[in-house]
Amino acid sequence: MKNVLIIGCGLLGSSLVKRIAKKKLAKKIFIFEKSKKNISKIKRLKLPGTLVNKLQEVVAKSNLIIFCTPMSEYKKMILRLNNNFNSKQIITDVGSSKIESSEIIKRNLKKKISWIQSHPIAGSEVSGPEHGKENLFENKWCVLIKNKKINMKHLKFLNSFWKKMGSKTVIMNAERHDKIFSITSHLPHLIAYNLVKSAQDFEKKQKYDLIKYSAGGLRDFSRIAASNEIMWRDIFFNNRKNVSRAIDIFIKNLESFKTDINLKNNKSILKKLIQTKKVRSKIIKLKQDVNKPDFGRD
Repeated sequence: MKNVLIIGCGLLGSSLVKRIAKKKLAKKIFIFEKSKKNISKIKRLKLPGTLVNKLQEVVAKSNLIIFCTPMSEYKKMILRLNNNFNSKQIITDVGSSKIESSEIIKRNLKKKISWIQSHPIAGSEVSGPEHGKENLFENKWCVLIKNKKINMKHLKFLNSFWKKMGSKTVIMNAERHDKIFSITSHLPHLIAYNLVKSAQDFEKKQKYDLIKYSAGGLRDFSRIAASNEIMWRDIFFNNRKNVSRAIDIFIKNLESFKTDINLKNNKSILKKLIQTKKVRSKIIKLKQDVNKPDFGRD
């Protein structure tokens, strides 16, 4: 591959730049970033790529273009760059929800342009180019979205690209993707945000200095709730139907726990607690986490 263009250089964009450079997957890496704060960080970090400010000129020179922007930026960027895209290029993104973003792409992208959506299951609660890691994608899943009009040659190339990044790949449609991640990712983040907000409300109402007594549970939820607010707003909005259904399931189960507690239903609550412990064992068996106490922290 000759040239790759990374649009948006936060945590994921920075990690992509580092990995592509290390693996020598492109002769030239172009980086476009709007944030002045991030631009100064990229310069200070001396990332192995060329910062550009004239985006349209670089788009035409790029073989692979990766959108690492918030999903709410997609339409604006597509309309800005449509005349510079060509049918030989491959465009992808790293967004965490796909149904609505695929519709935005379909409605606005010029015909015969190949945009194949990606979702690398990698990231952190921190954002910004200074947090990028060249091994971020190592042994992590990357979902590729297949639709009816997909360019199979480009899909094969993109699948190979993510494998070279260190990822394990899986192909599915946007509907399946959004249903799965509404439960495995989107709902847990929403719960984390809500739990931390509940702690704040409790602290304000009771006038307790609550946060300094935060136990492991609140501490670890607060880590998730420290994630980028723009990114998660976009995810919740874009996958709102599936997230709403996931919330309904959660509320139903929460009400069941509440009933067990109020009735001191020993048999029922123990059954729930024992069943849910099995998920942790399965996650460790599948090597999605390490078998260390306290989430692997010292």
